[in-house]
This record gives sequence, C-alpha cells and structure tokens, in this order.
Amino acid sequence: MRLRLVEVLLLVVFFSLPVSAAETGTGANAKILLQNSPLAGFRYYEGKRLWDEMKVGDTLQLVREPDNPHDPNAVRVEWQGHKLGYVPRADNEALARFMDRSSKAEARITRLKKSRNPWQRMEFEVYLGL
Repeated sequence: MRLRLVEVLLLVVFFSLPVSAAETGTGANAKILLQNSPLAGFRYYEGKRLWDEMKVGDTLQLVREPDNPHDPNAVRVEWQGHKLGYVPRADNEALARFMDRSSKAEARITRLKKSRNPWQRMEFEVYLGL
C-alpha cells in the first residue's frame, strides 16, 4: 500500500509541473526527492577504507541487482566505482520499480558521521529525474 501511495504522489507531482518548465531550463533537469536513507551494509564493504575521501554532496551510483539472492529489489550503492553497501530493504521497493522502468535515479551523500552504529555512518538522498 505504501509503495502504491508513493507512485501516485510522484505522478501527481509530475503532472502538476508547469508546461513552461522546459523553457526555463528546469524541465530537463527537474528532479524529485524520492527518499533519504541510511546506507545498509556499511561495515561489510569499502566504506570504512574510503571514509576520509568521501564528502557530503558527493554523487553516488545506484546499481540495480534484480538477481540478488537475498533481495530481489536490491539496489547497490557505489562511490566512484567502489561498493559501499545497499539501499535498505525497507526503502528499496519503490526505487527498484522505478529503476526497472528505466527511470533515471540519482543519489548523493547527505550525512557522514563517525559512529559505532554502522546505520548512522552515512545517509544519502535519492532523486528521480522527471
């Protein structure tokens, strides 16, 4: 039900954009924030080794893994080609569906925090291109 609501809201926002948006230069680059999430799996991949190189605002790559044996909605998160972890399972269904439909998704780091809790070390935002 939650996923359906997100899809409906995205459609409402998309169709309510002004027609002149493309003329002002915002239409071609228009994005909508889909989610803000912690990074799942930080301690298992390359995040700790790359910690000092990453900065808030850095672009992340999102890679769909439909054949992942643990989660058919898996979306891998990478920084400059290095695997950092995944979009959390609780947050990945809507994003996976949009990516499967060839929707352009972008992500960037919004928070880096030294913490014993690996779920609090990195947060990122995911945007969908309109």
